[in-house]
Amino acid sequence: MVRRTKTGPIRVLIAKPGLDGHDRGAKVVARALRDAGMEVIYAGLRQTPEEVVRAAVEEDVDLIGLSILSGAHMALFPRILTLLRQEKAQRIPVFAGGIIPDDDARRLKKAGVRAIFGPGTSLEEIVATAQRLARGPA
Repeated sequence: MVRRTKTGPIRVLIAKPGLDGHDRGAKVVARALRDAGMEVIYAGLRQTPEEVVRAAVEEDVDLIGLSILSGAHMALFPRILTLLRQEKAQRIPVFAGGIIPDDDARRLKKAGVRAIFGPGTSLEEIVATAQRLARGPA
């Protein structure tokens, strides 16, 4: 990943892929990111991987945040990463939160998800990680 060269606020897409209809956590994270000065695009509920990637590319975001509670993360997240590569948009870091077992989290990180947050993660940690991911390597 290259160092961020854009000016202006960090742009982050928050999406709820799959059939999961619970979005309170995603909205809380979106609000924390916005309060930290980021521009947040909330994609809403029940997004397909294709819709998530299309929105990320069209909105020229710096980050994608995925939220899932349904258990479909091992099918949906790798598909999103594959579609990002196909769109030549793998430069966009992906982070995730929700109910993701530790073994699955390790596999998803190996696949390319940059950070995974479970229940109880502080908003400060999520914001700091999002800022670090958007800046890229030093």
